[in-house]
Amino acid sequence: MTTVKHEFEKGRLSVRPSHGTGNMTTGMQTLEFDDETLLYVPKNYKSETPTPLSLMLHGAGGDAGQGISFLRGLADANNLLLLATKSEAASWDMIGLRRYGPDVERIDVAFRETFERCNVDEKRVAIGGFSDGASYALSLGLANGDLFTHVIAFSPGFYHAFERIGTPKIFISHGSRDGVLPIAHCSRRIVKELSDYNPLYIEFDGAHVVPKAVAEHAVAWLLG
Repeated sequence: MTTVKHEFEKGRLSVRPSHGTGNMTTGMQTLEFDDETLLYVPKNYKSETPTPLSLMLHGAGGDAGQGISFLRGLADANNLLLLATKSEAASWDMIGLRRYGPDVERIDVAFRETFERCNVDEKRVAIGGFSDGASYALSLGLANGDLFTHVIAFSPGFYHAFERIGTPKIFISHGSRDGVLPIAHCSRRIVKELSDYNPLYIEFDGAHVVPKAVAEHAVAWLLG
């Protein structure tokens, strides 16, 4: 087993921003390595300007389209690159298989191609998601704080990191009437456990959803 494979099994990503400066077509596109991985390039993107990037992860049973949809309506106005890929199974490996591996590797490859093609602002590299995707985002974010500067978790259920590395900024939101992942056992517990990170926590009167106002708050926080 290679060292890289071993790192993937610990939830560790190997790639780092490389300030790619290729001329990118704006709008939605697939990556070369995988047509189920999406990259959205905002309309005002300039290859000479370092641009914030957020990887957005779907919930159980979702796909890259769902993942990117949570912030898609805010990308152009905020000049935000969005990346999204699909879990190999119905949900992310640590959730479905109880181990890291194939999805970490896929995310690593997606980032590698994105970093080669786009000029990414290394001070604004986020990982985010909804539901299972939020749980996975928290898990990878905590394990890769030397890559991710920000973590956005919309209605997470849990997190699991073999080792916490770095001090990423954390944003968590949850609906007080969430019947899928009850707030008392999920985000309220998580926020207490991660108090050392001083997470920005928003509770809203709603169910298992991502309200537009919450998404707007998350993007403003990321770019602030």
